[in-house]
Amino acid sequence: MLFGARPRTVLASLGAALGLTLAGAAIPAHAVDGTLTPPTHLFNGYRHCATDADRPSYLSAREGLVVEGIPGVTENTGGSRVGVRYQVWPVADPSKTTTVTREHATPGFEAPATLPAGALADGQSYAWQAQTVVGGAVSDWSAPCYVAVDNSRPAKAPTITSSNYAAGTWNEGGEPVEFTLGANGAADVEGFVFSWQQGFPVIGTTIGDYGIPQPVDPYADTKYRVRADTLGGSATLSLVPPTGSGPMTLWVRSLDRAYNGSEIARYDFFIKSTAPSISPAVPEPEFGQPTEFTLRPDPGLQAKSPVVSYSVETIGGQSDRTFDITARADGTAAVELALDGLYGESLLVTSKSANGWVSDRAWWGVSYDTAPSVSSDIYPEDGSGGGVGVPGTFTFTPKVKDVVSYTYTFNNGDPEVTVPAGADHNASIEWTPTTDGWHDLTVYATTRSGLQLAPYDYFFTVN
Repeated sequence: MLFGARPRTVLASLGAALGLTLAGAAIPAHAVDGTLTPPTHLFNGYRHCATDADRPSYLSAREGLVVEGIPGVTENTGGSRVGVRYQVWPVADPSKTTTVTREHATPGFEAPATLPAGALADGQSYAWQAQTVVGGAVSDWSAPCYVAVDNSRPAKAPTITSSNYAAGTWNEGGEPVEFTLGANGAADVEGFVFSWQQGFPVIGTTIGDYGIPQPVDPYADTKYRVRADTLGGSATLSLVPPTGSGPMTLWVRSLDRAYNGSEIARYDFFIKSTAPSISPAVPEPEFGQPTEFTLRPDPGLQAKSPVVSYSVETIGGQSDRTFDITARADGTAAVELALDGLYGESLLVTSKSANGWVSDRAWWGVSYDTAPSVSSDIYPEDGSGGGVGVPGTFTFTPKVKDVVSYTYTFNNGDPEVTVPAGADHNASIEWTPTTDGWHDLTVYATTRSGLQLAPYDYFFTVN
């Protein structure tokens, strides 16, 4: 079990442990005034007290059982120590009592104590009650709470079947998976916990103000749990797989009334791809130019449940994003994109159907070479020419539209220099080497919008 406490509860517990008096709970140092009453807000195992002997709380007590209540102090204690006494006995034999006392308790706050595991036999029913203790004075006992101790997990793992997705084989996707979970003959199964991951969420109880537990029905969390139609019965699920295609496994375990879990069962199956198609208006969209893309649903998927929207993710561009598009009545959709990835850009698209099905991803991509071309009349690329003191002209030519300037440097050590592009978007520079041997010219172009394109390295040797 996982438990949380608000700060005021933690401070109250710390104060009690250190023998401190908390603000708002100070008690004058004189004899007890008023009437001591039985503790209230009784809980066992962080679950509500069951006052009907025929409908006990089913709890595991392998390590003892935590019981608690708020001491019934209606006035002040005159400085006397406040405690709570707990007594437990088998319903079948009330003479066999076991008593545990919480010696230090804070008025107004829960006072937990642990009934020993040795006093609580598996499969037996018990009653317990609580009494407020202040110095030598005691209250009446509370009404009994009833507990059935269950330390044993369900004897068998659950059964799992599906009416529309066969185990161990490939299935057409497009509709939720219908599962039936069965207790497999374990008569004490109350429900099931399930997950597409091998791990299961833990059943926990929040601890609220004054240390009061706030238990909830774990089967209210329908994402992970389902109650059986009857004790030892079955339950049905309708689940959309976490991904649109590929191998799938549903993990399930049975839970008894004490939330003991059975061995884990698994259901393995496979789903064929239901990814949509992505079609650009032209086979190879130009860099930075708006292009319309048409998205079409998988035909089999559309036949089972109409596609209502698409999720589109761009990867590799200047401003990657994810956005949704509403589909038309026929399941198609259109989106206009200007792709501006320096080396290329990709689209990832999933479709969503009216029944909640989310397809696997479709991929589309394009590669771009946005680095400028470089040529020289004297110093050829990957070759040799000229010599020390011999000037050479280097010409930069764009591979994409709307280039307005070029920035270059020689040998990665010289300062960068920017030159404007001409009317034809080309530019030429003159450079005179001062040393012979190997040299490197690095240059990149900039567009009118200020986008710096990919750099190009031009290697050559000076004679």
